[in-house]
Amino acid sequence: MFRTIVLGASGRMGRAVIAAAAGHPSLAISAAVDRADSGFIGHDSGELAAIGRNGIPVTSNLAAALADGDVVIDFSDASVTAMHLDACAAAGVAALICTTGLAESVEAHVERAAQKVPVLVSANTSLGVTLLIELVRLAAEALPEDFDIEIIEAHHRHKKDAPSGTALALGRAAAAGRQQQLNDVARYARVGVAPRVAGEIGFATVRGGDIVGDHSVLYAGSAERLTLSHQATARAVFARGAIQAAAWLAGQAAGRYQMRDVILNKTKT
Repeated sequence: MFRTIVLGASGRMGRAVIAAAAGHPSLAISAAVDRADSGFIGHDSGELAAIGRNGIPVTSNLAAALADGDVVIDFSDASVTAMHLDACAAAGVAALICTTGLAESVEAHVERAAQKVPVLVSANTSLGVTLLIELVRLAAEALPEDFDIEIIEAHHRHKKDAPSGTALALGRAAAAGRQQQLNDVARYARVGVAPRVAGEIGFATVRGGDIVGDHSVLYAGSAERLTLSHQATARAVFARGAIQAAAWLAGQAAGRYQMRDVILNKTKT
């Protein structure tokens, strides 16, 4: 039974993860951690997750939580991701980072942590989105380059980052299918006179209401279009994927992994 620490425990995703973990055959919540100024410190995490008391209060003491854990599921805030990675590496605890909007500087912390513990960074833990990313890469590789690629994503009004981390992952997959780097071909906005540049990968962002997460990748050719898409209708889909990924990651050797490794049941060689 892997002891699991949830970071960002009082947030919407933190609560969903705690609920999804209830009754899991190989994973149990051992600690629920939130920022020190959270109004939920001391509250029972099971009650917050609407599953009834579980006897695990929300705490701000990350060090104590890591001392009694096997794997972290981090749905907290991008501003503290680097610190969380460093702490997991020092404590010998596997790290599943699900926070979006990460700064480029976090990459160095990911690489260092992966030398000591298993690390998986994913903006989207949905198993369906994981498969979508693979299909997007394959389609970009197979289709002629005169097919224009556009990525359209929609989320709720409170989402902070844009484009979403999932949209960027889809963009990287499409670029990889064409043996390109996303930074070289991405176009994130069109305003005024803005004709399309051949070979670019465009992004369109929608924010509104309570949309959980919609992502589509459009391949527009001459006289035909192909659209690959995924719609999430409840946060539970991400929580279930995170639980599956954490249970898998906790049993791996130190190294860096992807969600595709989880669904393909691969291990590091």
